[in-house]
Amino acid sequence: MHQLIYILGISWLAGFSAFIGSGLAQIEDTPNTETKQELIYGIVALGGGILLAAVAYALTPKAIEELGITMLMLTFCLGGLVFCFLDAMITQKSGQKAQLMAMLLDFIPEAISLGAVFGQNRNLGILLGGFIAAQNLPEGFNSYREMKQSGLSSQKIQLALFAISFIGPVAACLGYFFLQDNHTLTAGIMSFASGGILYLVFQDIAPQAKMKHHWKPPLGAIIGFAIGMLGHKLLG
Repeated sequence: MHQLIYILGISWLAGFSAFIGSGLAQIEDTPNTETKQELIYGIVALGGGILLAAVAYALTPKAIEELGITMLMLTFCLGGLVFCFLDAMITQKSGQKAQLMAMLLDFIPEAISLGAVFGQNRNLGILLGGFIAAQNLPEGFNSYREMKQSGLSSQKIQLALFAISFIGPVAACLGYFFLQDNHTLTAGIMSFASGGILYLVFQDIAPQAKMKHHWKPPLGAIIGFAIGMLGHKLLG
């Protein structure tokens, strides 16, 4: 019971970081200076770096260890293809809500994986929770900016992101109760999520991190990946 409460707390905080990111996005109402633009582009790059670190240190190692070559390649590539299809469909139908939906696409399978692996490897579960929280912060930031541009009020946007934070515990419970004894299926979900996340990084995040005639914002990706390496070194 104590372990379940721990999982619920970590998974909720991982989702709540998106709400915190939306609070930081209030800088959108400040004067549109060059420094502000560099900060915004840098935060986008930070999210991309953390996502890459999550793939490298939390998701693919477990998948590589548990899955055979055929299943590993199949699930990883399928993740990329499915996220590609969903990204195109969401962008066409949801418009300025695409970033929010993209955040959910990686948040849900990662939270399921968190619940599934926690009973097997507590440190890996904590590491994965830290990665989810770290990546949701800039994703919440970007989601707020995107939806604000579509005309939604700050209150509605932040309420939506606060509500989304409770998806984490629900997804983590699914993993904890139904997948923690099924190592192969858990590894398959992690591989699938890895392929999808890698697609999103290069399709949606990396292009937004480039600012014409400015070279500092992409350094956010270096910082993000460094954060991931630090977490892996401490808990991996």
